[in-house]
Amino acid sequence: MSSTTPIDKTLLEQKVLDVLATCYDPEIPVNIYELGLIYKIDVDDNKNVGIEMTLTSPMCPVAGSLPGEVQSKIQAIEGIGEVKVDLVWEPPWGPDRMSEAAKLQLNVPL
Repeated sequence: MSSTTPIDKTLLEQKVLDVLATCYDPEIPVNIYELGLIYKIDVDDNKNVGIEMTLTSPMCPVAGSLPGEVQSKIQAIEGIGEVKVDLVWEPPWGPDRMSEAAKLQLNVPL
């Protein structure tokens, strides 16, 4: 398998970000990236993708389904190798992790 050039990795990272913008916690009308639920995105030289993500709460009703949705949507990107999504709880999520746009949309003080 050939190596990925830095330009290819940047393009794949952007495609991953674009896909993450289509994933929502059904109870919150903001995508998971803007909510700050994505802690890390790593695209390696073999086009494998590693995601570290959290949820707003360990008791979140989508804990069993949202990581799988993220994995399947990223896996569907053309040219992507293996995808691994790790659900982490440290550091704990808080509203301070939200983007400014998400805070405005949800009326959270800036």
